[in-house]
Amino acid sequence: KDKAYEWGNTRKGYWRVAGSPILQRALNNQYWESIGLKSLSDIYISLRNIS
Repeated sequence: KDKAYEWGNTRKGYWRVAGSPILQRALNNQYWESIGLKSLSDIYISLRNIS
């Protein structure tokens, strides 16, 4: 809980916070897949294999 508060109130940029361990743990790939978003790397690989 303390780390989440710490990272939520940081002055670091969004890109750096996105790679933080606390955010990677809270919002992992399974979360994004569960709400219907697809991985850009998976889309790239599938498109590359088609060509």
